[in-house]
Amino acid sequence: MTDPSVWLFVTFLVLVGLGVPIAIALGVSGAAFLWYHQLGIQILSANIYGNIAKFQLLAIPFFILAGLILDRVGISQRLVHLVNLLIGPTTGGLALVAVVVCVFFAGISGSGPADTAALGTVLIPAMVAKGYDTGFASALIASGGSIAIIIPPSIAFIIYGVITATSIPALFAAGILPGLVVGLGLMIPAYLISRARGYAGERFGTRAEIWQAFKDSIWGLLAPLVILGGIYGGIFTPTEAAVVAVFYGLFVGAVVHRNLTWAVLYGTLRDAALSSAVVMVIVAFAGLFAWAGSTLGAMDKAAAFIISLSQSPWVTILWVNLLLFIAGMLLDAVSIYYVFLPIFLPVMAHFRWDPIWFGVVMTVNLAIGQVTPPVAVNLYVAANLARISLETISRAVVPFVLAMLGALLV
Repeated sequence: MTDPSVWLFVTFLVLVGLGVPIAIALGVSGAAFLWYHQLGIQILSANIYGNIAKFQLLAIPFFILAGLILDRVGISQRLVHLVNLLIGPTTGGLALVAVVVCVFFAGISGSGPADTAALGTVLIPAMVAKGYDTGFASALIASGGSIAIIIPPSIAFIIYGVITATSIPALFAAGILPGLVVGLGLMIPAYLISRARGYAGERFGTRAEIWQAFKDSIWGLLAPLVILGGIYGGIFTPTEAAVVAVFYGLFVGAVVHRNLTWAVLYGTLRDAALSSAVVMVIVAFAGLFAWAGSTLGAMDKAAAFIISLSQSPWVTILWVNLLLFIAGMLLDAVSIYYVFLPIFLPVMAHFRWDPIWFGVVMTVNLAIGQVTPPVAVNLYVAANLARISLETISRAVVPFVLAMLGALLV
């Protein structure tokens, strides 16, 4: 236990065990390392500033703000109405609508908790009103909301790209198909449970109703095309795309739907600032912890240990995914990227894994972590909206976690 790198992790685990917020525990552990080695406050401030003063990270607050604006101006309600008319009397129709809308709305905000809150406000009461179990409805929305960090514009991919110096547009492109696979995976237990419990669908919409709903939803349907089309068309970078998304949302709310009042705008800016601050504080302190661990050589030792477990890339990737799954129960995704990626980078180099492929695998795993207790941010959001206990929603989410694990294996 004389190894300083061991004490770094021990300090962090003790603080987390005492109930200290994860971001603070990471920051205090890293700062304690600087104090012990008498490196000075200048390095602390420079390190924290360097962690967040990156142009690519500016996309995070703007994408969060864009998603909130588009939700507050009624985009989510219009999308739900349109898809519901198209699915009609299919068994568990509203549950399948929920998954489809979660997949589509993931292409707007890039944040799991944000998507869960935006769609849960609309879909959970609607499903409960149609006879769906509250735990089932809230667990489904929480699971569907996690797709937001897989399908672009994904905040998770932005952070991964910054840490690993990987192309963010390439990561965005690589996340589309896996996100759809996860969505299809969630539809299987949603349909089977709905059939077993007798959750019936509704009628098909008439042509006139569908056409009107399509016209009402057109601005929401165009949002992902504008964002992603601009990126892949070389018109703007992901960070610039986030700014464009914000102005697109403001245009839709102020000019098209004309329901973006000053009061709504103030509340949206306030909520976006709070959500962005939470993410950036974690980025700042987790980066400090990762730097301390790398300086002590802890990350290299951990990487060497993982490589020593097996020379088979298949066995190693299974160990890595098991480690990530456990970490997802205890840490938020941003912290996991900063703590574990310095360990995994040498492993990736040893086995010659494509960093884009590994980024997708890691992100899908961390999406599952958003609905696996005890640290399950999406479950907390959905449980709060549904006014049920965490124990109730944790039991209901098990089939969806299994479905997402199946998608991860694919």
